Amino acid sequence: FSISKYKKAFKYWLPVDLYNGGMEHTTLHLLYSRFWHKFLYDLKLVPTLEPYSARRSHGMVLAEDGQKMSKSHGNVINPDEIVKKFGADTLRMYEMFMGPFDQAINWSNQGVVGVFRFLNRAWQLQKKVRKDADQCRECETILHKSVKKISEDIDNMKFNTAVSQLMILVNEIDKEPAFNLDNYKIFLKLLAPLAPHISEELWFKIGEKKSIHLEPWPQFDPAKI
Repeated sequence: FSISKYKKAFKYWLPVDLYNGGMEHTTLHLLYSRFWHKFLYDLKLVPTLEPYSARRSHGMVLAEDGQKMSKSHGNVINPDEIVKKFGADTLRMYEMFMGPFDQAINWSNQGVVGVFRFLNRAWQLQKKVRKDADQCRECETILHKSVKKISEDIDNMKFNTAVSQLMILVNEIDKEPAFNLDNYKIFLKLLAPLAPHISEELWFKIGEKKSIHLEPWPQFDPAKI
């Protein structure tokens, strides 16, 4: 065994940008990853003192009655059933919207239905899109505010408030008789990380040929917020 052949790979991959682990396993995860990495560093086998630049803990999803999900309690949620009934985007977005990422939160079937209804509203916005529609000043303001907030929230793993801001944006767009195509494209890009399947389909519906997930992330205009 020669460590020299692995040094290039170690230099490229280490430290890991972000390590995400569950609250329940914090002690063991830190013991396994951080202790052993430092041990190997002392032996000069890895190039960095720390194994990762940042670590985030995520909370648990509890049952509706507040108990831990368990087969013995009969309160386990099967994600396949949620996907079959409401779609993968609904499940994905609800899990982000149900509360702060790092806290334990109770599951709510009503919450799932609420997100499903919201995504249906987002889907219906395509009927308002006009290539030559006037750029509604109020819509542009809330759109650029949303770009700023959703960008910051995703970076900080505040997914619930990112979804909330998107809901505020849809409420404003819904008030208008028509929505400018260029602004609609920005909206779809904001929707894409939260509901990737629906946003992709809507993206192709307006005539785009390449995946929305290959598009650059939108930038806000400070003058418009």
